[in-house]
Amino acid sequence: MINSKTFKRHQILVNIVMTIVTVIMIAPLVLLFIASISSEQTLLVNGYSFFPKELSLDAYRYILTNRQTVLRAYGMTILVTAIGTAVNLLLSATLGYVLSVRNLPFRNAISFYVFFTMLFNGGLVPSYLMWTNTFHIQNTIWALIVPNFLLSAMNVILIRTYYATSIPEAIYESAQIDGASYFKVFSSIVLPLGKPILVTVGLFTGVSYWNDWTNGLYYVNNSKLFTIQILLNKMIQDLQALQANASTAGNAATLQIPTVSVRMAIAFVALLPILVVYPFLQKYFAEGIAVGAVKG
Repeated sequence: MINSKTFKRHQILVNIVMTIVTVIMIAPLVLLFIASISSEQTLLVNGYSFFPKELSLDAYRYILTNRQTVLRAYGMTILVTAIGTAVNLLLSATLGYVLSVRNLPFRNAISFYVFFTMLFNGGLVPSYLMWTNTFHIQNTIWALIVPNFLLSAMNVILIRTYYATSIPEAIYESAQIDGASYFKVFSSIVLPLGKPILVTVGLFTGVSYWNDWTNGLYYVNNSKLFTIQILLNKMIQDLQALQANASTAGNAATLQIPTVSVRMAIAFVALLPILVVYPFLQKYFAEGIAVGAVKG
């Protein structure tokens, strides 16, 4: 029997440690937001602080100057993230299930081929030439969806491993005895029981699509296709160019543009949707612990 006093001491210690870890994780986000609403002069003179001397919304006013452009970029980001994540999950879940079938011919060879793509690739220049000259996706929405993120070998391996270790073989056998096809097993058994790993992989993929700006940098020149990350990165470049020109020309008005606080505001604006969505998906991570028993 566990000593109640010892258990209480351990519980208190665990709570203290977890509280410290939570504070360490939340503090940078809080500092980021406070810096985004601090005045430019305060940031330049006193640096970053949880208690700034002067607050200002100039950074957000600057971002909202082109409100229609920002909203269009948000819409494009949501569209790209939704389509890319859905297709990535479909392909990864299907291939992961196929590789988890123990009697699949050439299973080890196919698994090695998938793993091999994690270690080696053609490189940036051949990839660019392939996507632009062969598939002609430049300045299309597919340039934001297909390259780099549409199918990930890591996601396939994670899903395959989860299927193979967390879903009992007895469930497959009972389904086969009842005459279920592989597609029926996949749609009625594997997908529902694999929800925790699918949500986890979907979250990783969604964050990758949401934060991506490299595809836009390489393949997109049309401003109507800019995602929020591409647009905000362009705003930073424009601010730096304005500052450089103002320093040369001695334009005091341009020099007062809030460059530092705008960077913080841009980072917070891009991060906010992920912070809002994550708590609703967190419960599925814990479900993976419970999946593993044969259910009647």
